[in-house]
Amino acid sequence: MELNTSMASLNLGTVKKAAASNPPQGALDVGTCSDTGQLRENNEDSVGVALELNLFVLSDGMGGMACGEVASRLTVDAVLAHCRAAAGDPAANFSCPAITAMSDSSRRLASAIELANQTVHTAALENGERIGMGATVVAARLKNDRLSIAHVGDSRAYRLRDGILGRLTQDHSLAAEMRHGKMSEEEINASGLQNILMRAVGVEPQLEVEVREEIMLDGDTILLCSDGLTHELSDRQIEGLLRDAHNAQDAANQLVALANQAGGADNISTIVIRQIPTKQRTLSRPALFRRWF
Repeated sequence: MELNTSMASLNLGTVKKAAASNPPQGALDVGTCSDTGQLRENNEDSVGVALELNLFVLSDGMGGMACGEVASRLTVDAVLAHCRAAAGDPAANFSCPAITAMSDSSRRLASAIELANQTVHTAALENGERIGMGATVVAARLKNDRLSIAHVGDSRAYRLRDGILGRLTQDHSLAAEMRHGKMSEEEINASGLQNILMRAVGVEPQLEVEVREEIMLDGDTILLCSDGLTHELSDRQIEGLLRDAHNAQDAANQLVALANQAGGADNISTIVIRQIPTKQRTLSRPALFRRWF
């Protein structure tokens, strides 16, 4: 199914700054920023942070104007609400099937996005003007030293480790599939395929959520962002800015500012999470990789 996206998502130009609760291996430095960009009249991006859970959510709305704003806000609120409720009730049911290779934290994140999908889909059916609205989502949760990343669509998660940037998500877009078919980046950009999603929250009653787990090391930086950032900046530009920024909030602000300077054709949102190094850093722990569909 084709999903035409001219989206991105938060609350008009808001900037939030926070210091999250300390996981055992060190403190988190967190910064968020969202902006309408240079060409859009409103911001269809939404960002949410639950510091008590080390939970971070970014959603990019689609469906035009108010519909996109509604979809992204419903998505973020539903994920935060479910994870908070489950934290108070560990016996709360998962909507996804049991998977022995996946932690409860990751399964909970997948369940939260499934419930967000139901919420957005129902809201669209109840209001004819909102039929077809939807959203992308990327969410991260850190529990002890294990990082869970769940996503749908083309909002992305990156990790900067030892000065090198790596992508932790793969876009659910037609453009991503065309890249596997050896279509060049220039050909994709000229075709407009980058604006067609293969999955989005709220469009269908059922949704496939992709989940990945990693070990978080001291000094790691995680970036969650909407496509308004990645359409304007290359991975090399993002890497350099994350590496050189003084702190997480500085990085979040500078990324948005640079994307605006590059054109700012869409809304732009960022969440930057830095694991503050401790005196004794361990580099020998292997990363974990799992997917759930």
